[in-house]
Amino acid sequence: MKVLVTGGAGFIGSHVSKLLLDLGHQVTVIDNLSHGNKTSIDKRAVFVDADILHQEKLEEILPGHDAVIHMASLIEVGESVKTPVEFVENNILGTVKLLQAMKNSGVKKIIFSSSACVYGVPKKLPITEDDPLGEQENPYGITKTTMEEFCKLYNKLFRFNVVILRYFNPYGPGELHNPETHAIPNFIKAILEKKPLPLFWKGEQIRDFIYIDDLATAHVLPLNLTGLHIYNVGTETGVKVRDAIKIIFDLVGYEVETEDKGERKGDVASLVASAQKIKKELGWEAKVSLKKGLQKTIEFFKSLPRPFSI
Repeated sequence: MKVLVTGGAGFIGSHVSKLLLDLGHQVTVIDNLSHGNKTSIDKRAVFVDADILHQEKLEEILPGHDAVIHMASLIEVGESVKTPVEFVENNILGTVKLLQAMKNSGVKKIIFSSSACVYGVPKKLPITEDDPLGEQENPYGITKTTMEEFCKLYNKLFRFNVVILRYFNPYGPGELHNPETHAIPNFIKAILEKKPLPLFWKGEQIRDFIYIDDLATAHVLPLNLTGLHIYNVGTETGVKVRDAIKIIFDLVGYEVETEDKGERKGDVASLVASAQKIKKELGWEAKVSLKKGLQKTIEFFKSLPRPFSI
């Protein structure tokens, strides 16, 4: 297949692109490099420096592609609270322009990178795909639910083949956001530099941490699906943040002090996936344990020049 990956210079996009190429697919990466890293793009991919807000450019690039994997979006929850207009313009308007460009170009297969945040504050755990979408806690969540709705609408109106993947908490080598707002890379960088570790909610939040290689695989398996499909992508195991920190301490062989950051707007207390649907329908399941994944992530950050930007 010839697959276009939006946001392919980002953390998840670069891993997905590499896996697609390893499996023999052709890959075009679109990224405006506002948050991605050009060095993360596999040299086998065709790279186009473009913005999904530029519909005419998309319509030049899309013809000849069989599918789009859409990951180009702003993702920082805290930043979405500060700059909601920017998030709406980039995430929602950008997605609609992409869908319209796809329709005009005759490309009607999309795998969309969504998020567990669409469930809001879950009423029960683990969360299943049939659970109602909850009241959103931040603008980022609102953009994701709206992006999902537009993908579903294009399935209904124009018979797009749509797969929506609701990620839980990805982590792994290659996560180089600037600024970095995700917990695992910030924890590892602080610990390696022996600086106070920034900790919200005293580390009592429960999260479902999924290793990047497992997550990338979930994008490849549904490429041949038709119709509309929605899948959670998680390990089905909830881990307290402070327990994940303890694993990192054990792996590096020492501990550092924690810096109590108090509460953070937009957070929910617990997120744990049911991944039974994707396992039953696609044969996917998480294979990398948290300890093994954290070890590989630590090794990656150890390989980078310091000081880190924390």
